[in-house]
Parts: sequence; C-alpha cells; structure tokens
Amino acid sequence: MKKLIATIFCLCPVIALAAPVTVTNAWVAATAPGQEEGAAYMDLSSDEGANLVEAQSPVADMVDVHSMTMKNGIMEMRPVKILEIPAKGRVSLAPGKMHLMLMDVKKQLVPGDHVPIRLTFEHEGKRYTVDVDAKVMSLTHHMDMR
Repeated sequence: MKKLIATIFCLCPVIALAAPVTVTNAWVAATAPGQEEGAAYMDLSSDEGANLVEAQSPVADMVDVHSMTMKNGIMEMRPVKILEIPAKGRVSLAPGKMHLMLMDVKKQLVPGDHVPIRLTFEHEGKRYTVDVDAKVMSLTHHMDMR
C-alpha cells in the first residue's frame, strides 16, 4: 500500500503557484566589447507585496540589485540584499536609479539579443520564481522611446 501511495504521489503533476509579482518593460542595456558589467531594467508590481531576494542569468556570473545615488557629485552604487515590492505598489528599475547589475558578463550584449533572467521572490514564507526575457537595447534607443 505504501508503494502504491508513493507511486500515485510521484505521478501527480506538481501544482505551480503563481508568483505574486508581475514583471513588465524588461530590457538590458547593450555593452561594449570587453565590458564586464551590464544592467537590466524593468517594472515590478504586486497586488499582495513580495520581496525580490535573488536574481540569476546565464549571461553573467552574478546578478545583484543595486541602488544608485549621487553624493557630492559622485555616483555611488550599493548592493541591495532584499528589494521590497509593496502591496498594490510598483518598483521601477531604471537607468540612473535602482537596477539589476549583471557582473562578470560572459559575452558582449548586442542590441536585438535576448537575456534570460530568473527572479526569485518571497511572499508569506514561500519562494516563487519568475523567468524574464529581456531584450537588449542601446541605452540611447531606449531613452528615445520613453
């Protein structure tokens, strides 16, 4: 009987829970030849609230959320361990502001390419992943479209 129950359990499809976050307007800035860092931008919104706790991409060895501020005319970037997306709110990752920093980029990111990014969120003690397909665009092209 135990084997039958175990078999039935294994054959049942896993029910995937919908992530409590919606990702829109995702794009990655093109990089120059030999450039080791890149940046990804997007809008994150949530009806229930959630925390972005991890990001990964096969094009970079490491992906972190970074804040960006100007202090006495000097740009400062700092890693952010947890990015809170408030309930019924939106957080925009945008040039000159908060963004995803792609570190140790493995190849040049050329306009027209696509970069897969996996975001991991926590909500009410559970983890959810969202796979994002971000188009590579030149920074100036994207600024002209806004």
